[in-house]
Amino acid sequence: MLFLLWILAVILVIAGIIQLFKRNILFGIALIIVGFLVGPGGVSIFNK
Repeated sequence: MLFLLWILAVILVIAGIIQLFKRNILFGIALIIVGFLVGPGGVSIFNK
């Protein structure tokens, strides 16, 4: 499960960076923040 959360977080952050380059600033920032929240290295929303 931890590995899947890590993969999901990486995909979200990469998608956010791509959106920033496409000048979709708000959506890109939102994806990056969600990626950090989901990621096991950060403040995971799936922890207690």
